[in-house]
Amino acid sequence: MSFRRNLLFLATLATIGSGAAYALVRGSAPITPTVSATESAITQGGDVGIRWNRELAGDLGIRIQPAAGASQGKDDSEHFALQPAQTLRFGVRSGYVREFSGGSLQARGGFVLALRKGQLDLSGFRLVPRQNGKDRSALAFDLVGADGIAWFQVDRIMHELREDGSLSVPTSDLRISRRLAQRLGMPEVAGWTIGEVQLQLPARSTTGARTANAALAGGIHWAGDPAPDGGTYQNDLFMQQTTVQYTRCSGCTGEYGSGRVVFTPSSTLKNNVNAGSLQPTIANDPLGTSSARYTAGIPWYSKFSGNFAPYNNDQHPYLTWNMYRYNPDGSLEQIGRSGIKHAFLTTNGECLDTDDHDSHILGRGCMDTYSTSHNDSNNGLSPRSELLPATGQWGRCGSSFDTNCDGTANASPATDNFYQRLIVNESQIAPSRNNGANWLFESWYLARGDINIYNSMSTKQITHRWTGSAWSVNEIQEKLGAAIDHWFAADALPASNKKNQELVVDGAHAKVAVKAFNLGNGYWRYHYAVMNFDFTFAQTSGTEPNLRIISNQGFDSFALSTASAAQATDLLFRDGDLSAGNNWSFSNSGGSLKWSNVSGTASTLWWGTLYAFSFTSPKAPVAGTATLSANNAATPRQYTVATLVPGA
Repeated sequence: MSFRRNLLFLATLATIGSGAAYALVRGSAPITPTVSATESAITQGGDVGIRWNRELAGDLGIRIQPAAGASQGKDDSEHFALQPAQTLRFGVRSGYVREFSGGSLQARGGFVLALRKGQLDLSGFRLVPRQNGKDRSALAFDLVGADGIAWFQVDRIMHELREDGSLSVPTSDLRISRRLAQRLGMPEVAGWTIGEVQLQLPARSTTGARTANAALAGGIHWAGDPAPDGGTYQNDLFMQQTTVQYTRCSGCTGEYGSGRVVFTPSSTLKNNVNAGSLQPTIANDPLGTSSARYTAGIPWYSKFSGNFAPYNNDQHPYLTWNMYRYNPDGSLEQIGRSGIKHAFLTTNGECLDTDDHDSHILGRGCMDTYSTSHNDSNNGLSPRSELLPATGQWGRCGSSFDTNCDGTANASPATDNFYQRLIVNESQIAPSRNNGANWLFESWYLARGDINIYNSMSTKQITHRWTGSAWSVNEIQEKLGAAIDHWFAADALPASNKKNQELVVDGAHAKVAVKAFNLGNGYWRYHYAVMNFDFTFAQTSGTEPNLRIISNQGFDSFALSTASAAQATDLLFRDGDLSAGNNWSFSNSGGSLKWSNVSGTASTLWWGTLYAFSFTSPKAPVAGTATLSANNAATPRQYTVATLVPGA
């Protein structure tokens, strides 16, 4: 990719729909939420657990010595009792902890961390509320060692006040402080998540009221409920911000290595803000305003927690994420893809109503974050094949969690920390081996009944750098929408030389995009990107909550109708992996360029997956058709899509 095209790509991502650059968290419409009174509460004693990312710690030169006084958790976390003499004070509004007002928590036990130079004594470590000036609303702790120094910070706290009055924090990020990063001699790792902190705390109100709830969820409207003015309430979930972090690697040696690298996002969502009129949910973004005038509550129930309205199951959203490389030749290639992450709880920050949400229902304008540490947990990850993405239905029966279909989790999560992670090879991300390339990271929340999947995902441009022991990520720019759309917009080609066509059938979405580059001397280079967002061709049995997915696949052929098929040369197929054994086969007979899956379901074009097809032709582009087929499905399907093809 030329220097000029590189600049154009950066500029396009920065200016699609708006010339405004984004801050760390992108702006939302200035709508004032309803505010309820704050109730004071305290907690004494309880339990604290830490689940370290030991692989990452080792990469950073940190060796975590065996803990003193710890009990083992089911997820490899280590737990300590909290000193009963220590008190944490906090404020509750509308059933949620909204501020820490003083005190601290102290563990009865702790760790010693051996560094390359010296060690850190975390015995009896304390969690002290972290405050920026007078701002107590940002829920965060400093983790303070025996020397009184804050070596870590704890934030992205996902919490729930339970019916028994206790305060539960099932997950929060343990992040490296700037001071520790300097001590390690690696200032770039400041803010990196290196573990997860869990808390179980007995709590009580200091005013005599119940701490658990404050008149929540009395005004819930589900998707399809009648709204004022003859309208209906609808689901429209937005991605607000994504950050990306290196979390581990197997066999990494750097720029010329072949190690397997894991990257994990922290993804912040926001529910639609509309209550009768159209207002921006994500400001300064062309996809940032919902067409739904009335915002529905979105169910957010933990798997295996019971059956609830509106679907009589444990419905919840799912997350998935992908990495792409915009190659120097102009093609787009998906080089990494995750499984699905099960959402289980929402903290409902910055809600615009007080009574349309609770810990398992996302309300109007409410925000929530699924953080790096929990997106890197085996307890919440499963294969994409278990989900019907267009309808948001999980095949719980026979799944990786419920193998015998009794409605109870009977299978232990994987112990492999590469399980269902986004994995790329070092060769795919090393700048020196991909000169002129750009990289994109796409993160997506899938919510049942969502009327616009494209504002539920965002694409961020990133670059990578080998630090000597880990891969750091530089985040450049983020916009709502899919990576294929950003790639399509990022070249100054005339409209006659490119096309991006959506296929929508029965609520499922796919896109076929093409760019045709004039190489001179009478030759053209064609690059097709085919993205299957949520088409699945599945066999199922049973009904929710006992739905079983017997088989599941995506598309298994892609064909272009062109009279000049026989003249195509220099063909490339890219499925994002480094194995040629599962590549689709090619044929060019009968006026058709066709790629077909001959390796069985393993190389099907699954949902959430992009395949790339390229060739050279002596013919300029003209209007034509592509055909996507699912020939190996139990009920075969075939769809035609308008595109550009080489002329006769």
